[in-house]
Amino acid sequence: MAENTRREGSLEAPTRHVIDWRSPDFYNADSLFAELERVYDICHGCRRCFSLCHSFPTLFDLIDATASGEPADVNKADYWKVVDHCYLCDLCYMTKCPYVPPHHWNVDFPHLMLRGKAVKFKQNPPSLRDKVLTSTDLLGKLAGIPVVSQTVNTVNRNPALRKLMQNVIGVHAEAELPDFAPRTLRQRQGKHRPLAVQAQTTEETRGKVALFGTCYGGNNEPQLGDDIVAIFEHNGIPVTLAPDTRCCGMPKLELGDLETIEKLKNTNMAILAGLVDEGWDIVAPVPSCVFMFKSELPLIFPEDPQVKKVAAAMFDPFEYLWLRHKAGLLRTDFKNSLGTVSHHPPCHLRSQNIGNKTRDVLALAPDTKVQVIERCAGHNGTYGIKTESYEISMKIGRPVFEQIKKAAPAHYASDCPMAGHRIQHGCQDGSHAEHPLALLRLAYGI
Repeated sequence: MAENTRREGSLEAPTRHVIDWRSPDFYNADSLFAELERVYDICHGCRRCFSLCHSFPTLFDLIDATASGEPADVNKADYWKVVDHCYLCDLCYMTKCPYVPPHHWNVDFPHLMLRGKAVKFKQNPPSLRDKVLTSTDLLGKLAGIPVVSQTVNTVNRNPALRKLMQNVIGVHAEAELPDFAPRTLRQRQGKHRPLAVQAQTTEETRGKVALFGTCYGGNNEPQLGDDIVAIFEHNGIPVTLAPDTRCCGMPKLELGDLETIEKLKNTNMAILAGLVDEGWDIVAPVPSCVFMFKSELPLIFPEDPQVKKVAAAMFDPFEYLWLRHKAGLLRTDFKNSLGTVSHHPPCHLRSQNIGNKTRDVLALAPDTKVQVIERCAGHNGTYGIKTESYEISMKIGRPVFEQIKKAAPAHYASDCPMAGHRIQHGCQDGSHAEHPLALLRLAYGI
């Protein structure tokens, strides 16, 4: 490996290349393994990312176990172990790696892992478990049937049945599984009509918002959407619910199933781009969905003008509120203090490079101090509930659990509701995670 480790253009921001997944070479196993060996060699010589996830300790242990201590002598079949432990959080690219473009070594570890997942998806169809866990639209339709959702919720809470699930389908018996709500977001907000007010535009926002409810927010925690509607309308921002949307595609990205992502994209873009043309901005309550629309889809479908249009109009809720505050349009007539808040910004929020706007907005409340914990909570999509990775995911999240227990805050919250539940599960002290949207609504007293 070359000795000069200084990034070329070190004062420049990292750049991203498009994902050329339609090229036949993308799925060529020999080409993939040559690139894996090249990047693994660079990572081996650096090792800055050892604490981010289990991909890097797995890689380094494999290398260290060889007689030569070199990546070239690692059994190529073991390369897949590194790929399997990557959950595409993107933090190595955005926060750690000194060799990302424009450096001439051109290292994009997460997108190389995505390529590996796509090749593996083509060569070895995923298990029934993985297909089901990533088919969030199907799960949502089933959960919309009251007797089905009640049955699923009962099974999820039954230790004996959970042990059976672990043995049969590989979902860890101790992993927290989300309940399905008795009424979906669309059922709760179906008759909602936007405020009949003139939208106040700014340089960066158009002052009226279409809510992409997300699979999780729609079927598991519709309160997230309720909170957005209440908070935004309290601030004079009309909100409408985006109709007939499907999964953003992030769960299928975990599998490398790019063809299904294209189908989901085609459905969503026809709806969301139309809303943008009508003058709506778009927000979503789950950071992974926002990240998918803003960052991943434009790199997977760079030729699609609708994808670009939607990416430019997509916002994290607190990003949007902070932009309104900068323009002097956010109400600060808070009725309640929040005290001390431990805030966990999830990986897909940090990877958006927008700064910690959740902290900034919550800190506007009187007598409120926000303590930020920038570590992975360990949930990571389906990774944290699978039998083979649950224990590892808990180890990854342990520093977050311990920091929150030590701080003993009045509230603790994560913008990712699933990460919040993982933190609550990891603390095991009877405390309860809250969502920042719920905390902001509490501060407003609405």
